[in-house]
Amino acid sequence: MKEESTSVLVVGGSLVGLSTALFLAWQGVPTILVERHAGSSPHPRAIGYTPRTMELLRAVGLAGQVPEVPHNFRLRRVRVESLAGAWHTESAWTPEAANTPEMERSPCSGAAIAQDRLEPILRARAAELGADLRLATELVRFTQDAEGVTACLKTREGVEYAVRAAYMIAADGGKSGVRDALGIRRSGRGHMRTVRSVLFRAPLEEYLAKGYSQFSIDQPGFQAFLTTYNDGRWVLMFTDDLERSETELREAIFKAIGRTDLAIEIITTGRWELGALVADRFSSGRVFLAGDAAHCLPPTRGGYGANTGIHDAHNLAWKLAAVLAGSAEPALLDTYDAERRPVAWLRHQQTFARPDYRAESNGIANDEPILDDAAIELGQLYRSSAVLGAGNDLPIAAKPEEWLGQPGTRAPHIWIERAGERKTTLDLFDRRWVLLAADARWTDAAATVGAALKLDIECVVAGADIRPAGALTSAFGIGESGAALVRPDGYVAWRATSLPADPVKAVTDALAAILSNRS
Repeated sequence: MKEESTSVLVVGGSLVGLSTALFLAWQGVPTILVERHAGSSPHPRAIGYTPRTMELLRAVGLAGQVPEVPHNFRLRRVRVESLAGAWHTESAWTPEAANTPEMERSPCSGAAIAQDRLEPILRARAAELGADLRLATELVRFTQDAEGVTACLKTREGVEYAVRAAYMIAADGGKSGVRDALGIRRSGRGHMRTVRSVLFRAPLEEYLAKGYSQFSIDQPGFQAFLTTYNDGRWVLMFTDDLERSETELREAIFKAIGRTDLAIEIITTGRWELGALVADRFSSGRVFLAGDAAHCLPPTRGGYGANTGIHDAHNLAWKLAAVLAGSAEPALLDTYDAERRPVAWLRHQQTFARPDYRAESNGIANDEPILDDAAIELGQLYRSSAVLGAGNDLPIAAKPEEWLGQPGTRAPHIWIERAGERKTTLDLFDRRWVLLAADARWTDAAATVGAALKLDIECVVAGADIRPAGALTSAFGIGESGAALVRPDGYVAWRATSLPADPVKAVTDALAAILSNRS
């Protein structure tokens, strides 16, 4: 059998798999992706993408290619008899959010684009950056040893060949064959029900004028859920698992709309399992789980499904790049599970603490406080050996402005001026380590340590390289002479609130602990 080789093999070419290939290619990692289907699913599935997701896509050159929603956008749901019938009460995703003043925490605002519209954009950019994307190709079997993974692949024409990879990432969905082959079990709320849905096209834009895009249909003997993909397509989800003929589907659609005088085009139907399960571990040897393979969560207004998986991919990509380049020990990869699995559990619990799913929680989130959306999306805390100073006394999430540069949290967004251009601090954190300093004396330390460790470290001095100095040093909590070390994924890894006697030793010791996975 012919054998090829690559650094990373990604199994699964939907949103998370494509994002994984994209982020790896952005880091310069040779990557092969295989997807058993020939293209995107005709049923779009996900539609909402959060500000953090848009920050990541912006960083890899997709700014402007994915249209964003206004900064004050809220995904609103209302209970109705039908679109044309009586409208009743609005239900809030986060009850307190309506009373919270708006503030800008990100340069991005999120997006509402159907998954089958976003995937081609990701696919094209990943290929442009050098990822080898192989559609209509499936994983047949794989083995792993101390040096890598050997996968047997099969094309749609039945041709089998092998790929030898240093690492493999399984983004093959909730029914992941890779996860099952690894013997990794899952925990959580579990299976809730089987959902049937119908995707259709209809001229219903007039019903979006009040700002609602999700509708809980409530009629005697007929309960369903209706939402739009904002492109003329709508999906109606049923609460039962009944097979319906085309005539019956049309009747149900007309019931949900509340009128029969519109042209309806049925596009496709779907059947899927609604549930919530988190893998007991996110890796085994040289194989990692991402997306639904790692955590299967119900569709939510918080975007906890696809977005969480995309963030998994970003977290893992820079770590694999560092290990493959030899700048970090393989033990750094253990921090993927340590950082991402608690996030999956946080979002699992938040799903069932909120009104949308509380009635189906089976009591698993009865005592769970509802956290602010910004805390979950932009203020989660990573605790691992790749972060120095994130103690167990800290909350798992808080509003980003409350962290003030706390190690283990996303570096705060501040508008800055650099070389005469207006930018965000997030533009500083791309593919390299950044030492954001309040004192120019850190510059020589960064250069010395970077040369010694063969690591790309850029020192950016507040007040000299970027302005305004006061707002930056305050937001990052580094005082008048301190510094914050930011990882390639934009998370603060270490911080000194003042200039130590030996800054070279301080930065060396911090990076040595982080990159060799020793605390």
